Amino acid sequence: MAEGRVQRRLAVILAADVVGYTRLMGSDEAGTLAELKTIRAHLIDPKMAEHQGRIFKTTGDGVLAEFPSVVNAVACAVDIQRAMSDRNGAVSEHRAIQFRIGINLGDVIVEGDDLFGDGVNVAARLEGIAPVGGVMVSGTVRDHLGNRLDLQFDDNGEQILKNIERPVRAYAVRLDGPPTSPTSLSDKPSIALLPFVNMSDDRQQDYFADGITENVITGLSRFRDLFVIASNSTFAYKGKPTKIQDASRELGARYILEGSVQRSKDRVRITAQLIDGKTGRHLWAERYDRGIDDIFAVQDDVTERIIGSLATAYGGRLLKAWQERPEVAGTRNFEALDYFVRGMESVNRYTKEDNLRARELFEKAGELDPKFGKAFAKLAWTHMIDANDGWSENPEASLANGLKYANLAIERDDAEAWGHYALAAHCLFCGQYERAIIEYQRALELNPNDADVLLDFGSCLSYCGRAQEGLETAQKAMRLNPHYPEWYILQIGQIYYDVRKYHEAIAALEGLRTLDTVYQHLYLAASYAALGSEGEAQQAIEHVLELEPRATITVRTTSDMAPYKNSSDLEHFRENLRRAGMRE
Repeated sequence: MAEGRVQRRLAVILAADVVGYTRLMGSDEAGTLAELKTIRAHLIDPKMAEHQGRIFKTTGDGVLAEFPSVVNAVACAVDIQRAMSDRNGAVSEHRAIQFRIGINLGDVIVEGDDLFGDGVNVAARLEGIAPVGGVMVSGTVRDHLGNRLDLQFDDNGEQILKNIERPVRAYAVRLDGPPTSPTSLSDKPSIALLPFVNMSDDRQQDYFADGITENVITGLSRFRDLFVIASNSTFAYKGKPTKIQDASRELGARYILEGSVQRSKDRVRITAQLIDGKTGRHLWAERYDRGIDDIFAVQDDVTERIIGSLATAYGGRLLKAWQERPEVAGTRNFEALDYFVRGMESVNRYTKEDNLRARELFEKAGELDPKFGKAFAKLAWTHMIDANDGWSENPEASLANGLKYANLAIERDDAEAWGHYALAAHCLFCGQYERAIIEYQRALELNPNDADVLLDFGSCLSYCGRAQEGLETAQKAMRLNPHYPEWYILQIGQIYYDVRKYHEAIAALEGLRTLDTVYQHLYLAASYAALGSEGEAQQAIEHVLELEPRATITVRTTSDMAPYKNSSDLEHFRENLRRAGMRE
């Protein structure tokens, strides 16, 4: 099968296997086979059906099954193991049939009714290290499950699994607690995407609508501060009249995204709308009209824009809706995510005081959720911002703290892009340019739709002497996140200056309304000076000195404040600051 035609999707995989199968068969082949047949018919198959599982492969002693959500898979596994424990209570130990079960959420390859790939392989390997009669789940399953089942887990740490490239964090389910039951608790915004409706006359265009749905689900799933319902569950609603509040309740998702696709001969119109599944209130809607010279390019472009609008940490519609949900109006719900979002609000103001306040909020988020990698990543950023903006009395110590928390973010959640994002920034400020680019690229491999990472990568490329490429990268970030915050404009102003587009740099920096930083006025002064506008350049320097009376060229163009790789780019900045009248 050609690579471009391989069908992939995210799937929840359960792998179950009989412990000591060879021994049991050697002892009593006919009896073992008969008992397994009975267990399949009266326990496993009914439980799979009850929890909407689909067995796609069987062996003599095991099964592989796909589930519509991690909730269904874990609840099914726990029910099976508890029932087997009761069943074995009346059987002698040497004849007891026991299972190990492993569960993973991951990418799979679809071939007919069969599934292949790492998503399946990891589940099978987790089954192999599960305790006898127990259930072992991957970190991705544990993260997506949240508090939805009344269960406790033992963290078994990072596991090296046979033929699996990266270590996998594993959690053992404690089976001695109360029966499993879904709850309405969730420590992060949850969203389900109903299949986009094909409004065209041509039924063959269903593939295009389905492709957008799958791509948006996959893209949103990369944001680990969201709980995204798997496509297996949501595609059950395809072609059926559905009440939003019913779908929200049945899927366990607070927010529902629905949309439609209408294609004519050479145009396509795509609509999307976000709805609060609890209240039925419409939160966001957008329409995209495109020509269709390249239908797959259109699909990718619209997918990126929907994801960017919904999921970015700054201005993302889902996080805004989560903050403003009616049941917490007028109060603060002190969950880790709420602390994190409040920290983002503070750090976004770009003042020394707000940066310190943000640090406290990120620390609190990390205390409440020690696996919240994003909180530790932004904690790292608060220390690096202190060094980068001249607010630190000891820049070396601030950068060291930035490295400490960036590494902690990666340690706590290596699949979260922001840990590598923070580490990349530390490498840039320390002059490790190639390592910085590698870490930014790693972050974007983990989440190519994160506009915040993309914007900062553009700035990094500019500092590394690749300013035009950096500008294109930053502009893509702004397209992905049309509700971008002002710090986007602040950084693209710097990039415009590095590209020698001084008029554009001035327009961007003069357009700032809520920020008033030394950084912006330095680049404003340098841009005016490069154009020969001495009066405006001097005014900008005067404002710099109002903000920071001790500012000089030497102080403000150190490697941690102006981390240019090429001496010619650094001299270009310094020379124009001299022309603007700044002291050496």
